[in-house]
Amino acid sequence: MLREGFHRSFAEFFSLLERWRASREHPRKLEPLREHLTRAESAERAGQYVEVYENYLALARFFSEPEDRWIRYHFYELSLLSAGKIKMDSGKREAEANGHMGEVYLEQGDFELAREHYEVFYNLAVGRLWQDESGNTHHSRACMGLCRIYTLLAQRQLQTKDYRTAIQILTKAYDMAKEGGERRMEGEAAYRVGLAYQCKGDQKAAKEFLSTFAEIATGLDDAAGLGKAYKAIAKSLEIEGKMSESIEYLQKYAAVSQDSKQEQNLQDACMCLGTIHSSRVRECVCVDYFSQAYELACSLGSVPALRKAQACVGVARAHALLRPYSAAVVTGGPRSLLALIRWKEVREDGFVDSSG
Repeated sequence: MLREGFHRSFAEFFSLLERWRASREHPRKLEPLREHLTRAESAERAGQYVEVYENYLALARFFSEPEDRWIRYHFYELSLLSAGKIKMDSGKREAEANGHMGEVYLEQGDFELAREHYEVFYNLAVGRLWQDESGNTHHSRACMGLCRIYTLLAQRQLQTKDYRTAIQILTKAYDMAKEGGERRMEGEAAYRVGLAYQCKGDQKAAKEFLSTFAEIATGLDDAAGLGKAYKAIAKSLEIEGKMSESIEYLQKYAAVSQDSKQEQNLQDACMCLGTIHSSRVRECVCVDYFSQAYELACSLGSVPALRKAQACVGVARAHALLRPYSAAVVTGGPRSLLALIRWKEVREDGFVDSSG
């Protein structure tokens, strides 16, 4: 490199080797590194910044192994610097480079810097028909990236129960998903906004977004998503005290789970139905749902779900026995006492006092 006059490439090459301890284990990677560095330097001397960009980008993509992450990040950063010098492509490569840097910071967990780069990517790509190698438009990629980043940023506010700020950020994520045209992501984003409103206590707004999620899931034939929407809507209705409507939505959740053979969701729906009927002191119905949940947990082989359902069945059966049993004790007549003695001898699930 020195003999050919590539002094800067030489310095860059050996600077990287000093940090890159694995280079001795992967000598095959050294020649592409030398080749693209010298090409980039030669192109920069000639003012061919598109070629500079392409060579740095090629190196970033070449170093794809997990242990090469830092060197990949380094070349993505260099490609961004060179993209800013290109004047004849209306900002296309600068947009691409910001998208790459957004992904870099997203991988590093620096969501604020990821947001900054993705917002630049979005602003440059909006209204353009630029596409990547897979045929996806840069605009849609920017929208999807911002949806992911805004969702991650909102998690911090949700953890601190700052629901107002979380809703603002999650709504931006929803708007980006909608603009990007990815219906599944749009539905999930609407679901997250709905849950945030639910936590904030605004059940009307929560139901609006959750209903949007349900509509999208129906259009996509997404039974799991539809069941998730029904369960969340039922929760909002329960909070509002609309228990009958809540039960209707939980029954829809159970029905769609059964029709789509999603036993885990069906087990969850039965548990939810058992719980809500228990709160309404409907012991017999409650026992039926908890028993179904227990049987499903057994077939699924889920020990935690089985133990929870088993405990709920036991408690529900005890509550179902309590009222007639207590009445028989209070009555205290001969026939009631005989019924109590007979029940204690056989210990059936139900208790019937025939004295009345």
